[in-house]
Amino acid sequence: MERVKGIEPSSSAWKAEVLAVELHPRHRLGGPVNLSALGPACPLFWDKQICNLVSMTNISAASSLVQTGAHLIGGDWSMHAPGGMAVSENPARPEEPVGEFPLGDASTSADAVAAAIDAQIMWSTLGFGPRARLLERAAALFDERADELALVATLEEGKTLPEARGEAVLSAETCRYQAGVAKMSAERIFPSSTPGETIRTVRTPLGVVGVITPWNFPILIPVWKIAPALMAGNSVVWKPASNTPLTAVAVARVFHDAGIPPGVLNLVLGPGSMGGALVADERVDGVTFTGSVAVGRTIRDAVTARNGRVQLELGGHNPCIVFADADLDVAVAAAVGGAMGSTGQKCTATRRIIVMSDIYDEMVDRLAAKVSTLQVGDGQNPETVIGPLVSRSALLEVVEAIEKAKTEGAEIVSVTEGVPAGPCFQAPTLFVGDTDLTITREEVFGPVSTVLRVGDEDEAFALANDTEFGLSASVFTNDLWKIDRAVHELQAGLIKVNGPTTGSEIHAPFGGEKNSSGHSAREQGDTAHEFFTRTRTAYIKPGSPR
Repeated sequence: MERVKGIEPSSSAWKAEVLAVELHPRHRLGGPVNLSALGPACPLFWDKQICNLVSMTNISAASSLVQTGAHLIGGDWSMHAPGGMAVSENPARPEEPVGEFPLGDASTSADAVAAAIDAQIMWSTLGFGPRARLLERAAALFDERADELALVATLEEGKTLPEARGEAVLSAETCRYQAGVAKMSAERIFPSSTPGETIRTVRTPLGVVGVITPWNFPILIPVWKIAPALMAGNSVVWKPASNTPLTAVAVARVFHDAGIPPGVLNLVLGPGSMGGALVADERVDGVTFTGSVAVGRTIRDAVTARNGRVQLELGGHNPCIVFADADLDVAVAAAVGGAMGSTGQKCTATRRIIVMSDIYDEMVDRLAAKVSTLQVGDGQNPETVIGPLVSRSALLEVVEAIEKAKTEGAEIVSVTEGVPAGPCFQAPTLFVGDTDLTITREEVFGPVSTVLRVGDEDEAFALANDTEFGLSASVFTNDLWKIDRAVHELQAGLIKVNGPTTGSEIHAPFGGEKNSSGHSAREQGDTAHEFFTRTRTAYIKPGSPR
């Protein structure tokens, strides 16, 4: 919905305009959306030339590529660029820029917060019906635009097209799920010791929420956070990672075209300092962040100092235990997929493969054979399994970690062959070693994993838990006793049995323990609304009859 000039977000006319948007053909669920008709008012300026690699994919010839991004503030698309314009690079082909985007600053963030404040009260008073219908329209657009969203994400982040498209499809499902959750009451009724009195709880919106997201899942993680925040009646200021700004604009455009009112969702583009300005703004009631441990701790300290609410999803050093009774075909496929999939750029990636001594040699041979044959290349190539790392600096960090591991005595048992030349490509690498290695302690955000030998079950569980992190863990066994022990003893928020450490479903809670997460409510599922709402308890007693 375009911003209606002259109508203030706090007015009844604004509310009427919000409700009227549901009657507009452009916003009807399942109705057509003519991209070319959006014109310059659209958040993106579209180039109708088709990427020369589209023929290699299942992307239709009608797809358009993002060329220039913009902030979304108060319903208007802004090219405010006090820091100038920046280029978004394609890590697979750095010589072919994806596009450009404006670099905002603290004033850009402040304007977005002001717009969110203006919109929040009216948005919260609309009730769950209009908010749910908006998310349902957004879901339809995520499905409709899955191919173009996938292409932009692949160009900016480097991941394969099937994975990027999966993010778009799951974003649609997330919106539908959160819209459905809103229709289920979260209120509770309690008896009172006072005759005639009823005690009930109600949930109210947190207020203005800052959303700070990473580049590794540039479509889905933002929607994990934005959809429940909006559904609960909050307004949002979103600062995406600087590596994937144009993907963020494409996601914001989905909500914009679904009819979100001005100021309810705001997007600001720019350097990390803009996230710092958002965190420091005392008008922001809560911040949800996914990223590094160091940045997460800084955000936690800043937000809690003013008694704000903070939600953190941080790093991981996830173990995979393979017991002697495991199906090794299943275990090998899951361990390699969990470690190397998404180029190892997942917080839930398998960093340590813990194997019992009596199957250790066979397991190492099988893992090495699997790793050596992985197909590394451009994410747009349908034969590619592993894309590039997101940037040159990301490659440098991974290379330094590999060299350090070699210096410390780790042995490389497999390296993927045939990796293309380029400043962001890294061959998946499998080590064997011991727990003294830095690489078995510190997270390396790339396609690298280490196999560790253990002698018995107790040693396996102790080693799995011997980390500052606790995001995910997996075990491979057919023994019910070991499974029960894993579920109760592994110190991780996500536990998989005979499956990879990676992956989760949108209707189940997601989050970690120890230094992998904060102490607030879990993301996803029917618990997602807990972070974005406040609980109030009301004691209701009828007055005297007149």
